[in-house]
Amino acid sequence: MKILISADMEGATGVTWPADVLPGTPQWERCRSLFTSDVNAAVQGFFDGGADEVLINEAHWTMRNLLLEELDERAEMLTGKHKSLSMVEGVQHGDVDGIAFVGYHTGAGAEGVLAHTYLANSLTGVWADGVRASEGLLNALVVAEFGVPVVLVTGDDRTVEDAGGYAPAAQGVAVKDYVSRYAAVCRTPARTAADIRAAAAKAAPLAVRTTPAPPQPHTIELEFDAEHLAGAATVVPGVERVGERRVAYTSRDMYEGIRCFKAVTTVVSAAVEEQYG
Repeated sequence: MKILISADMEGATGVTWPADVLPGTPQWERCRSLFTSDVNAAVQGFFDGGADEVLINEAHWTMRNLLLEELDERAEMLTGKHKSLSMVEGVQHGDVDGIAFVGYHTGAGAEGVLAHTYLANSLTGVWADGVRASEGLLNALVVAEFGVPVVLVTGDDRTVEDAGGYAPAAQGVAVKDYVSRYAAVCRTPARTAADIRAAAAKAAPLAVRTTPAPPQPHTIELEFDAEHLAGAATVVPGVERVGERRVAYTSRDMYEGIRCFKAVTTVVSAAVEEQYG
């Protein structure tokens, strides 16, 4: 049994505001250990539950945040940027039986600690086939095309609620409770590590690769906080303006859909000007 862990940082234990997750800040340095503790607990739990192999895909910002030297030696880590499937890189090779979303968060425009979708700001909402989408939902649509179930989701309480919509069978662990975008009631790392490890052990039997979902078209709509960003997004072929601050595109499958999404967010981030956005 092979488990892929997609590890993001905003939903990690103790993380509540931007300085906790922005590389280079003193708070980020401190929170790297908390982030690593959450991931380590998931690794240990999956091995407790019978996993033979665990691959961690670093999925936050620079994708160079986890402390390799603190990880369980049985795991391996894929770190660094410019990966074909970004947050779920590795799922496409046909040898992954289940995936865990560790340290995840809710989507742009929703309640949740550090809620956003790919871009820290600028995006006010994303919809997949008419449903408001978090990174969890988008990535769940991708992995379904490879027959890989989402078996574990950790983050704040709103993130666990969100996962109930796209992975109802998955184990969920809330490491903190939402108060505002930049505040939460946090559990201690010792407690969250125990909770994550226990949930991962329970999740391991759910890691059963199935027949991939038949590829089907998906329509993705993005809303920005400024009209010029919608204009910038249309540089990407197939992306059309559908409102003053909205664009949409339809992909033949979610593999292409998430790659187009990444292209749009990359172009848009380059169009954001200091102070005025």
